[in-house]
This record gives sequence, C-alpha cells and structure tokens, in this order.
Amino acid sequence: MKHAGKARKAAFKLILISLLLVAVILAVGLFAAFFGSMMVAITPMLVALWFLFALFTLFFFRDPDASVPAGTDMILSPAHGRIDVIERIREPLFMAGECQRISMFLSVMDVHVQNAPVSGRIAFFKYTTGQFLNALKTESAIHNENVLLGFEPRERPACKIAVRVIAGVLARRIVPYVELGDEVERGERIGLVQFGSRADVYLPLACKLAVQLGDHVAGGETVLARFE
Repeated sequence: MKHAGKARKAAFKLILISLLLVAVILAVGLFAAFFGSMMVAITPMLVALWFLFALFTLFFFRDPDASVPAGTDMILSPAHGRIDVIERIREPLFMAGECQRISMFLSVMDVHVQNAPVSGRIAFFKYTTGQFLNALKTESAIHNENVLLGFEPRERPACKIAVRVIAGVLARRIVPYVELGDEVERGERIGLVQFGSRADVYLPLACKLAVQLGDHVAGGETVLARFE
C-alpha cells in the first residue's frame, strides 16, 4: 500500500536520533568526569605554580628606598644593574653632541625602579616605539622601545644629563613617574620598567667617571661620576 512503512521508518529515525543524543550526553559526562578528576589531580600543582609566580612577582617589583649619599656634584646611577659599556658617543636629541655613555644591563634579579641621577628639572621627555631585542645586546639601546629623559642639574644649570630607559625582550612596558618640567631630587624614583631591560646615562665629557666596566651599581646610591 502507498506510504506503507514510513511511520516505522520515522520511528526508527527518532530512535536513532535519541540513541545518538544519549551517546553524546554519556560522552560529555565521561569527559567531564575525566576532566574533573584531572583538575582535582593537578590543582595542587597549579596552586603551587601560582604561589611561586606570586612570590617572584613580589620580589621583582620590590621597591626599596635608596640610601642617597650626602654631598654635592655627584651623578648617581639611575638604575640597578651591571655596567657593560663605557664609551664616547654622539647623542643628538638632548645632549646635542659628543658625550660619555654609560650603559648597564638590568637582569630579572635586579630592582627595576629607576632613580634620578641628579637634582633638577626634567627638561626633555621623548618616548620612542621600537623593537624588543634582548637587552643583553648593546644595540638594543638604538632599536628597542625606549624613553629618553633629559635633566638640567640644579647644581650645574649649564650642564646636561640624560637617561635612556630601554625595554628588552621581556620588558614590554616602561612606566615613567615624571613628566616634562617636573622638578626632581637626586635619588628620587622616576620610573619603572618591567622584566629585564637596559639603562643608558649620557654625561658631559668633562665629568669624571667613578665606575668601570663590570661594576654592579645600585640606583640612587652608586656614584657614577662627578662634575669637574
């Protein structure tokens, strides 16, 4: 007869669909049970990893008060790190000519808060976008994202001091605490850079250096040079 068996086919179709639905529900349940048991198993490890990360982050972002040495005519290190470059160089943006450059590498174990090298006014401020080369490479000072700060020292208004804070392969954010025109005191906090980076200091040729290659310096504490 016409259309005979169609109802049964429809029934079998619904039965098959319902069977597939039950199979999907069971599969989801089994996966959820497996995933849940796995999450229970790895929860202690996740908590331990988070705890270690929290401790490292607190350690990295430590912010000690600088023990600023007493005296005048001193130029302090703006950062904590190891000096790996001392050279004469031309810096056209603020120093406007030949000067002395002291460059230091900041490892992830160093304090990453920067300090004012001298007391005076922020006379220059320039943020430059760029790459994120490994800060161990001295050429990162040229190519990487950086902030250049120019200082007019209160004790020597005719002199210029510049600090360039340079991002590294991990350091993807530079956070200045100062703006153009601000007055700062020697050793005062002026910024923060996150995770492994570099800092350059540009000094007049007449300044007498007080450090050498390989020295580890402390921001706001170590005397880099003195005005002559």
